[in-house]
Amino acid sequence: MIPDSTISPSNYESLTPAQAVACQHELRRQIQIKPLDKPIRTIAGADISFNKYSEVVYAGIVVFKYPEMTIIGSATAISRTSFPYVSGLLAFREVPALLEAWNKLEQKPDVLILDGQGIAHERRTGIATHFGLVANIPTIGSAKSRLYGKYEEPTNEAFAQSPMYDKGELIGMAIRSKKNCNPIYVSPGNLISMEQSVEVIKNCIRGYRIPEPTRQAHLLVNKIRIDDGTDNNPQFNLFD
Repeated sequence: MIPDSTISPSNYESLTPAQAVACQHELRRQIQIKPLDKPIRTIAGADISFNKYSEVVYAGIVVFKYPEMTIIGSATAISRTSFPYVSGLLAFREVPALLEAWNKLEQKPDVLILDGQGIAHERRTGIATHFGLVANIPTIGSAKSRLYGKYEEPTNEAFAQSPMYDKGELIGMAIRSKKNCNPIYVSPGNLISMEQSVEVIKNCIRGYRIPEPTRQAHLLVNKIRIDDGTDNNPQFNLFD
């Protein structure tokens, strides 16, 4: 039986991997990649950290004024899940913790950037797309590693970019955020266009390889892991 794509994230751990894949196929039908038709005044970055052998999941979100990129808020969550570590299905481990952090935010951002894939995913449902559908918000995926799609290496210049395709479909953009570093992999999650996603990420680069919102979220997640002191071998989300 195909599970309802609106199943509550609190019930994700009851799904088998096969049911999770079926859920992704259902979610895929709801994706809306379209221009965001309002000004972006606030933006946030989200990051998740966990050890694949542990049930503990750490989530952090940092909110900024945009385009000034000054921090105006943050929230964290420490959650548990028994859903297995399966590449391509990491959202089923990550979304419940991330949603818990999201619900703690006093000010919700206009756009959320997640450290992972948007539609640059085999079933177009990376963590950014999945969370964008669950929360009904504009989201962008900015990943440190390629999960899916083919592209030519961008030239070795800051902001050089190369389109990523799957069977002729444009699913993302490989962007060299600065000279002499590996590209980042940008794709829209939901309710925003490819062009806007690339523009926003470029505007969020502040001298580091990854955009400032997810960089600060990464630092925040590191801090709560250290403060929690229960897990000494982190595995960060690099693929979904």
